[in-house]
Parts: sequence; C-alpha cells; structure tokens
Amino acid sequence: MNRLTMPLLASAALCLALVACNRQTPTEPAAGAPASAPAAAGEPTADEARAIAKDAYIWGYPLVENYKTLYQQALDQGGPNFHAPLNQIGHSANVATPKDTAIITPNSDTPYSFLWMDLRAEPLVLSIPAMGDKRYFSVQLIDLYTFNFDYINQALTKGKAGNFLIAGPDWKGETPKGVDKVIRSETPFAYALFRTQLFDPKDLDNVKRLQSQYKVQPLSAFAGTPAPAAPPAVQFPPYDARKANDVGFFSYLSFLLPYAPLDDSEAALRDRLAKIGVVPGKPFDENALSPAMRQALLDGIGDANKEFENFAATQMSTDKVRSADMFGTRAHLKGNALYRFAGAKQGIYGNSASEADYQGYLVDAKGQPLDASRHDYALRFPKDGLPPTNAFWSITMYDGPTKLLVDNPLNRYLINSPMLGSLKRDADGGITLYLQHASPGKDKEANWLPAPDGPFYAILRNYSPKPEVIDRTWTRPPLETTR
Repeated sequence: MNRLTMPLLASAALCLALVACNRQTPTEPAAGAPASAPAAAGEPTADEARAIAKDAYIWGYPLVENYKTLYQQALDQGGPNFHAPLNQIGHSANVATPKDTAIITPNSDTPYSFLWMDLRAEPLVLSIPAMGDKRYFSVQLIDLYTFNFDYINQALTKGKAGNFLIAGPDWKGETPKGVDKVIRSETPFAYALFRTQLFDPKDLDNVKRLQSQYKVQPLSAFAGTPAPAAPPAVQFPPYDARKANDVGFFSYLSFLLPYAPLDDSEAALRDRLAKIGVVPGKPFDENALSPAMRQALLDGIGDANKEFENFAATQMSTDKVRSADMFGTRAHLKGNALYRFAGAKQGIYGNSASEADYQGYLVDAKGQPLDASRHDYALRFPKDGLPPTNAFWSITMYDGPTKLLVDNPLNRYLINSPMLGSLKRDADGGITLYLQHASPGKDKEANWLPAPDGPFYAILRNYSPKPEVIDRTWTRPPLETTR
C-alpha cells in the first residue's frame, strides 16, 4: 500500500529483502526443453509465447495483485483480512500491527478505512465529516489498473464536510444537487482507501468517531430517486497465491480484463495477450497447455521478475527513477508498465507525490544492506534538519523478507513527528534515533525503533510534504552503523 523510494543495490541482500519473495517461478527453461518448440496451427512459438508472457506479467501483475486485495477485503467473508462487502465501508480501528499481512509495507501512522466500489449500476456518493484544519486525512481513489485517479483530502475539503460522487466509466449524468465534486473512475470496480491521522494513542477514540462518520450510499439513495436495476452477478474466483504465482496468473488476468476498459494505447498489447489465450472474459485453460507452452509462460514470468531486479539495481539504486515516478494517474505514468509493475512489487497503493513522499533506508551510510543481526544503527537529525512537512512525518520499521511490521517488546513500529515531545534530545538540540534489535539501554529507549534479528528496511514517510522534500533540496541523513 505504500510507495517507496529505496536506494537499492544489486546484491543478495537486496534480493532477500525486496525481490526473492516475489520470484516464485522458474527463470530458465527446464533441462532438455527446446529453445523454441514447434507451434500448433495458430499457436505462437515457445519463444514468442515467452516474450508475450513477460509483457503480460509486467502489465497485468498490478491488476492481479489488486484483485488479491479486493478478494481478501471485500469478498472472502470468512477470511482474516475481510473488512466489508462491496459498497460498504470497513474500518481498522487501530493502526497496523505485525498481525496485518494483507498488504506489504503497511502504514502504521493512520488508521485505515476501506471501501471497494462496484460502480456498474450507478455512482456512489462518499460523505466526509468536518475534519478541521489540523488533522491529516485522505481518501485515495484507485482504479482496477492501480492508477490513483483522484483524492479527497484536506486540499479539497479545507477541513469542511462534503459529498463526493464517484462514477464509473459508463455513467453520463449531471452533477446532482448537494454534491461538491464528481470524480470519474476509468474502471467499474475501484478502491477508496481512507487514512485518518492518529495524533497519539489517547487520540484513538477521536479517530474512531471520525471514521464512523464516513458514509457511502448509492446515488439513488442520496438523491431520493428510484434505484436502477442491479448489475449482473459476478462469479469472482477465489484468490489462491500459489495459482497466481504460476500459469494460473493468466486465468486471473483473463477474468479481470472485462472490467478493465481498453485504452487505445494498449490495443496492440491486448492483441498479443490473445495469442497466449488471455482474452477478456474467456476462461484461460491451463490444462490445455502443452508442456513446452506451459514452460514458455513460466519462463516469461521469470523474465519479468528478472526485469524488475535489473530495474531496481540500475534505475532505482542510482535514483534515476523515484517512487514519485511509479504512482499516480494514467497520464502521469505515460504508459510505462514497468514503473507500475515495480510500484506494485514494492508496495501496492502508493500515494501520488503531491500527497505523500516516501524515502527508504535499505543500506547504511557505506552502502551495505541493513542487517540488525550484525549491526546496530543510528539516524541523527540535526537541530534544524527534521523533515519539512505540512502535516507530519514518520519512520517505520519493516522486516526484510516479509515486508511486514516487526513484532517487538515495545509494540513500537514507528517514530513520528507527533512523538517529538517524548523523544530525548541531543546536547545540541538534535535527535538521534536508534534502529537495532536489542535495547540501546533504558536511557535511550525513548528513541529506540526496534528492528528484527536480521535484514530490515525502514521508510521515511512525509504526508503533505513541503516543496523542498519533493524536489530533494532537503537531504535526509544517512543511517550510520554504531556496532
């Protein structure tokens, strides 16, 4: 759910922290397999199928990963990550903990509310309570492709209550009375991800009160008009991670394509997908694949994951591509499927640059991967060198292999700007944070961010960042080893 800017290195530790757990398919042809098996009539060669599968995986991975969250949060009512049915808001009354595993690199600053929207029959109206001008909140609106197509936030509401209509691609009505803004989704299924700032643990009841005032209703109910006919029922396939990481990936993609309206810029890609049996609404029959064709598709998936590794090592590690490049509207992404793929791989549902800035710590000041089983670390902010923000900033700790929060004796998963009053200052007024597995000592525990006993990374988030953060004229301090 979170966008990262990580100084990645092409190393074994990097692969462990960010890549290895994503690469679960073969990357080389099976021993003895021909380089390009003979094709049946109308069937692509193995080499051609492999190339198509690679492009299909890069382009389609965000959709399938998005469906994973849709299924777990809105459809799998007996599952541990279920929140609310379609077109109803579910709430997480607490911030994320290590027990929350549905989304990697979760944000633990803001309790979440979740709304999966089915916009086929009619639009939905989201009602936001008066938030005041001090509390950060946002409603990130994400389509099936994972484009952030808009936001409802402080910049839009100015802290006042408002009603916002979310319409699917086929709605052609006028702005109804009482609606402050009409916002259109490119896809008929979309996601509204609410973030409500928690100032401190004592503030939780206030956050719950605000969450209870978030409201969603069909346009007909809001306007007091007859409801339209219900849309056709959808037979949503259960999400199975093993299937999604095998050739079954293409089955999920085929299922999703009817709900992902074709953009003209992707027409040629869609034609290529059809050559390997990925056709909108048509079941993908993996049992009909020949052994050579099955291996070609798996090799294509492996090639896509290799492409991500190379991209991380050569583009992101050199800061040529930043997190701000990988999340946003379709217009912002400019058809760059690799950027969208990398964003979904790192942490799906990253915010657009104007809403939040993310900078990752994956290596220390000497460029070595972070490992708290071998070293202790310190992060020192000078007296006047804290992250410039219009709202707040935080530093959150993550386990490297799982990309989840770290269980620890303090139940502390982050240190943020609302905690500044409780942090111990250095003699010169600066602040030193201790990122390590064992306690740095009682006198320093106020500034301790517990790490796992192994590889980890940390994310510096800045909500409503000031311009000097976005343009990188403000430079974050390095993470120094102390042991």
